[in-house]
Parts: sequence; structure tokens; C-alpha cells
Amino acid sequence: MKRFGLVANRLHRQDADGALAGWARACDAGIRALGLGLHAVGGTYDALERLKLLSDYPPLARLPSGVEGGVMRLASRITGGLAPGDELDGVIYLVDPVDPSSLYPETQALKRQCVIHGKPFISTAAGAAEWIGVELVHAKKGGAELAGAIEGRTVALIAHDALKRRMVDFASAHFDLLSRFATRVGTGTTGGLLNDLAWSRGWPAGKPWVNRYLSGPMGGDAQIAELVLDRRCDKVIFFEDPHVARQHEADIQLLERAVSAATHDTTCFNSPVTAERWAAAVTA
Repeated sequence: MKRFGLVANRLHRQDADGALAGWARACDAGIRALGLGLHAVGGTYDALERLKLLSDYPPLARLPSGVEGGVMRLASRITGGLAPGDELDGVIYLVDPVDPSSLYPETQALKRQCVIHGKPFISTAAGAAEWIGVELVHAKKGGAELAGAIEGRTVALIAHDALKRRMVDFASAHFDLLSRFATRVGTGTTGGLLNDLAWSRGWPAGKPWVNRYLSGPMGGDAQIAELVLDRRCDKVIFFEDPHVARQHEADIQLLERAVSAATHDTTCFNSPVTAERWAAAVTA
């Protein structure tokens, strides 16, 4: 049985029309079909109980609230935890970009550990719904609608220096899948490498496979963030290197926070392992 941490910032959990409630209603059947273990931090668990969502579902467990260390415990359990049975397979964290807790050290550490260990850190309502579909496909219990969520869409392909070759390898392995998107965008160097790949694969010479923006340090992340805010970019595949201090960290956070602001429209994957699992589900 898969086990996920579950957190929602106050904006997303405070009423019956919030992102948490919408996700729980839309994915109730899928969550139950998977028997997905959900380890919800206090306020998130309490909101589900108050709204009578996921009622009578034993795999939903309550952790302490954030101020009592709930998010810190999730970070530990992403790494394996302290005892057999503690380990989590990923985290759904519905982020409000203007909630200061989204920048607390424990939240940043939780995301970083997910990236390091190749586990999904899902930060939007759209991503949380999509990921239930991914898990249903891998469990052979549904999720077929994933394949129809590509045509007419735009995907951003971004990678830090140490992972640019990994991005090229990912694009090569899933070239036909990524070519089904209406548009691909990327930051400068990564976009250039991906265009070279596409031309070597027979993509029309001189026609960009990826529309290139500036390099990340020169503002490319900010440019793609604006596309996300304008609802002109639906998916971000961002291979982050969690081991290197980056001078343009603020730009990276800007892009991630733009994705969170477009919570109902945009999804984001932060690691090659997570992106590979998504691609395998879509092409299953």
C-alpha cells in the first residue's frame, strides 16, 4: 500500500469550496480503490473531518499540527523515518504562495528530501488529482484519462546544470509523448540541448521543438512563471539539483510559487524519478 503525507495551507482547507475539499471529493473513489494511506498534518486532518470528507476511511491518519512538528515528521518519514513502516512514498502539499509557512525551513526541507529521494512533492490541486490517476494506472485500477490531458497543452522543460543530461535522456526516451504537447518551452541552455536532440530525431530543421526563453540566472524562470500565471503553461517538468547552492534561488522559488498560484490549472514534477513515473502511466 502506498503512503502519502497530506498538508494543505489554510487557504486551501478552510471551506467546502477549497482545493483540499475539491480534491478529496473528486478523488475519493480513486483513493479508496488504491487503499492509499494518507498521513495528514493536524489542521488538514481536522478540515477533512469537519467537512465530512474521506469519512470512515481507516488509512487516513492524523499527525500533529504544523506547530507541533507535523511537517517535520513528514520530512523524516520521506527519508525512511525511525522505524519499519514509517516511510512515506510522497507528499501532497497544497501550497498557498502567500502563506509564510510555505517558506518555513521544515517545508523547504520536506520538498528537498522528496527531490533527493525521488519521491513526488505535489503542490497543486491539479497535480494532486493527476497523481491519483498516475497511481491508479500503475495499480491497474483506472486512470486512463491521463492520456487525454496533453493535446493542446504546454509543457515547460527545465533542468539545473548537473541534470541537463538527465533531461535530454528523459526527452529522448519520451520524445513521442512530449511531442504530443501543443507547445514546449524551456530556459536557454536546456532548450538548446533539447532542440539539438529533436533535430537529430528528424524534427524539421530550423523549427524549434522547444521555444527558448532566457537562461535561468538571466530571468528565464521568471519568464516561464509569467506563462504559468497567464494559464499558458499547464505542466512544469523541472529537474532540480538539491545538492548545490544556486545564486538565482529566488527565481527558482518564484517559478514554484507561480505554479502554486495556478493550483487548479498547473502541475509540476521536480525530479527525474517522478517524471518517469508520470510518463510511464500516460503511455501505459
